Amino acid sequence: MATSYDAPAVIDRREGPYGEVVLRRHGALLQIIANGCFLMDTSDGRSERLLVDAARDALDGRAEPSVLIGGLGVGFSLAHAAGDPCWGRITVVEREPAVIEWHLDGPLAALSAQALADPRTSIVEADLLTHVNEISDTYDALCLDIDNGPGWTVTEGNQSLYSKAGLASCARALRPGGVLAVWSAQPSPEFEGTLRNAGFKGVRTEEIPVARGVPDVVHLAVRPG
Repeated sequence: MATSYDAPAVIDRREGPYGEVVLRRHGALLQIIANGCFLMDTSDGRSERLLVDAARDALDGRAEPSVLIGGLGVGFSLAHAAGDPCWGRITVVEREPAVIEWHLDGPLAALSAQALADPRTSIVEADLLTHVNEISDTYDALCLDIDNGPGWTVTEGNQSLYSKAGLASCARALRPGGVLAVWSAQPSPEFEGTLRNAGFKGVRTEEIPVARGVPDVVHLAVRPG
């Protein structure tokens, strides 16, 4: 495992369509850094799993629901969804080609190969907000983990996703009674208010305990209908 004096080693560094993305190894861990901002590593995955499970549990028991996962990351959410026979269709939207390649034929393949081979799984290379604005398809659940939270985005353009207009686009991509789940590194009462103003019901926040500091959270909201 990594120790306090270990220096992370860069495995790959690329200039992507939205800035620099870096894959690093720190001891036994793999880390993804975007524009100098730490996104995630392979240390745990509890919060990514809760993101998917919380969305599933908030649904109304419908058969074989479909889920759109926003952000491939290190693959924890995808792998967890693919390990659950409940889901009928799993779509992952990832805007960074490098991240997709690291999973398809790179250091992260060991974490996601089985999930990517699942016939229910598909990967879409696209910006999430553009995707939900352009698609005519709808989903039963949207699980979003593309930033460190509504108030801590990786790129400035992502801020619009958490606005009333951006959340309205998410609602259009959901079937009636569908669930929006948004991961965040910290609670945001302001975001809960924006969800309500965008027309979502059943807005609540689930905490994920962490070893130190403020708990991670999943914001949950339901599209009426």
